[in-house]
Amino acid sequence: MNFAALLPVVALLAIAVPSPGGASTPSPPARVTPAQSDSLTRAIEKDREDTREWLKSAPTSYLATIARRDFEEKTTMTVGSAPANDVRIEDPAIAPAHLRVTVVGDSFRVESADGTAKFRVKDLELTEATLPPGSIGVGRFTLRLSHQRYPAIIVFDPHSPRFQSYKGLEYFPVNLSYRFVLRLAAAAQPETVIILSTRGNQRSALRVGRFEFVVGNAVCRLEATRLLEPGVGERDLGVFFRDATSGKQTYRLGRYVDAVPLPDGRYVLDFNYAYNPACAFSEHYNCPIPPKANTLKVPISAGEKDSHYHAEDAALDH
Repeated sequence: MNFAALLPVVALLAIAVPSPGGASTPSPPARVTPAQSDSLTRAIEKDREDTREWLKSAPTSYLATIARRDFEEKTTMTVGSAPANDVRIEDPAIAPAHLRVTVVGDSFRVESADGTAKFRVKDLELTEATLPPGSIGVGRFTLRLSHQRYPAIIVFDPHSPRFQSYKGLEYFPVNLSYRFVLRLAAAAQPETVIILSTRGNQRSALRVGRFEFVVGNAVCRLEATRLLEPGVGERDLGVFFRDATSGKQTYRLGRYVDAVPLPDGRYVLDFNYAYNPACAFSEHYNCPIPPKANTLKVPISAGEKDSHYHAEDAALDH
């Protein structure tokens, strides 16, 4: 996928959408005591090590993906080892006709194609079930039933050859001056906007407001959106952004940072946890592209760098 070719289209879409209203005072970095600083730094470093281990060997690692099939105009797809299947998995544990998977509204109906073939949901072996978006097990493989209003089946293999390309993950040093505790400047009237994605899909999201904060002497503003898709909670706010490091030290498409809600209504926006989209590692994902409004002129020298897992990215190193 040529991500760069999509960015001008994103810019045109963003220009047509007005900025959210409401005044607020930009927040400085959150103050922390030395003890809090030590605790936060340890938590960030542990999260990074856990992420490295997950990417290196987990059965649902980005590197474990081996195939993706979109439903497109279909409502039902078949899974099995025979060539005629929509999703073919050549393995002795997979029956020639193993499963039928049907999109039913926001859910998936999964049924044994021959009446005896089974699949796993956690520790249960089943021959039929109606399930929300999520994962099921078939033999040694994991099938992710992805919805996003553009349903697809993604196949994960714990023996994926992509694991051989593992080369770790790179991060900026922990810097708590990029950690903010702040309120959302709520939009006067939250509105539905279009978020483009790396597979060319237009995904609907509710723009709920923006976060305003200070990096150095610069006031920064980032729009917060909630994807209008199955499985996304009311307070699951996405912050998709680009900054002065994008395409240089960090992934060219941009990065994401989660807005973590606090009981008092504020949010933690900690860029030490900024991470690359799954598309930075695998072509089998459909990732939101940051809108033009979320392009910062200042560098956010925190969080995940670009480790160049795509072949075209690796070429940039030479």
